[in-house]
Amino acid sequence: MRRQTGGRRRGAVAAIAAGLMAAAVVAAIVLATAAGGSNGSYTVRAIFDDAANLVPSENVKIAGVDVGTVGSVTPTPTGKAAVTLNISNPGFQDFRADASCTIEPQALIGEKFVDCSPTQPRPEGAPLPPPLHQIPAGREGAGEWLLPVGNTASPIDVDLLSDINHLPENQRLSIILNELGTGLAGRGSDLNAVLHRSNPALRELEKVFGILASENKLLGNLAVEADRALAPIARDRRQFAEFFAQSNTVATATARHSGALSENLAQFPAFLRQLGPALKRLEGLAEQTTPTLTELGVAAPGINRTFANIAPFTNSTTQYFESLGKESKKIGPALVASQPLLNRLQTLGAATKPFAANFSELFTSLRATGGLERLLDFIFLGTNAANGYNSLGHFIRTVTDGKLCTAYHVTVTPECSANFINFSASPARASAASLPSDTTLAVARVTAILHGATLAQAMADYPGSEAPASPFAGATPGAGAPAKAEPVGGSSAGTTYYTPGSEASEAGGLLLNYLLGN
Repeated sequence: MRRQTGGRRRGAVAAIAAGLMAAAVVAAIVLATAAGGSNGSYTVRAIFDDAANLVPSENVKIAGVDVGTVGSVTPTPTGKAAVTLNISNPGFQDFRADASCTIEPQALIGEKFVDCSPTQPRPEGAPLPPPLHQIPAGREGAGEWLLPVGNTASPIDVDLLSDINHLPENQRLSIILNELGTGLAGRGSDLNAVLHRSNPALRELEKVFGILASENKLLGNLAVEADRALAPIARDRRQFAEFFAQSNTVATATARHSGALSENLAQFPAFLRQLGPALKRLEGLAEQTTPTLTELGVAAPGINRTFANIAPFTNSTTQYFESLGKESKKIGPALVASQPLLNRLQTLGAATKPFAANFSELFTSLRATGGLERLLDFIFLGTNAANGYNSLGHFIRTVTDGKLCTAYHVTVTPECSANFINFSASPARASAASLPSDTTLAVARVTAILHGATLAQAMADYPGSEAPASPFAGATPGAGAPAKAEPVGGSSAGTTYYTPGSEASEAGGLLLNYLLGN
């Protein structure tokens, strides 16, 4: 064990001499895969700056899981350490160009392992980097996948750094420091590369600074917007502090019900599974209600006016209901008293139901067949048939018997006697001298006929002809031409006229005009 410890100290001094300005000795992490062997293995040849205390058969891990072992550790012509990594897990036999490996301590006794990452994290859907370069035939490590020294790291253990405080390491460190300037003269680029590889944290920090430098404008805008967003919080810092105080109260109350909260969280996945279909149905409802809500937005001004007018309407309605309440107190007894009448009306309604049904059928038939129109036509035409119209105005052609004695009798019944001409009157007839002065010859003859005279007797009692000009025809007395008879109101009024052609047919013409209503 003492010999092994002395060897570790000498290795530490050599590492410090190679990269003292970085306070670390550069170690390389390589994840490489070598495919195509007869046993189906995947071998990566990783180049490290230093592989102190790393021996074959050590573990190779990815995210803490063993995926292979270290095959061999050999020096390279450039003073580096070539470590072969045999990846036996098929799921990790695909190292990409951005893969990385680091030598890490595995136990307190100084054992090591190689921690690798086959590729770096990237956004979903981003393309993968190309695979590692495979060493061609004829070169050392032919067929293996090469992981360059830029992708590896080998941090120095804390116990090795503490050795410089003891003899003879501190004396040797003094000699190295005295000769450091001479040894590093003209090798600034190599020293810079060693410093960058001395610690993976520094290398990742450099990447972070590079990303931040490329987004300096965005970060500047973020700072400005952050100041603008924090300004209201600064003005209302008391309320903001109160928010955290209340949040503390809520968190305390929640902690007291941790069991119920755990139960809710346990049921939350099932709730989410049921929430998905419900949200789909809600989406369909939203699509269907969108036109309705659009129309509602158009009608919103009118609705607003309606609600604005509700207050006056409510006041009026209040007065109405108050009055209705007062009147209801008065009407209530009357309605109670009308209950017997309503019962009788109910009985009457039941009794009149058949009559109402027949009455409904009657009116339905009248409407369907036009019976009401025909009844009105009968009244209209019957009225025209019973009435006439001449130059003196309207007169009745037909007299309707309003008595009940309408049946046919073969003997005279005293109580059923209707005589329009008084045959018991004196046969003496009026003479022309007894007629009024404004009565025409035609009217006098018709009057005589109505009093029982025959046509010959009427012609004999009233001989002669009509005057040439009749005042009823609208002519001036003394005019030369005889006037044509017209009804009152002109030639377009009244009914059809018949004008006798000669004196011989005058009596027949008068009768025909009478029958025609002229």
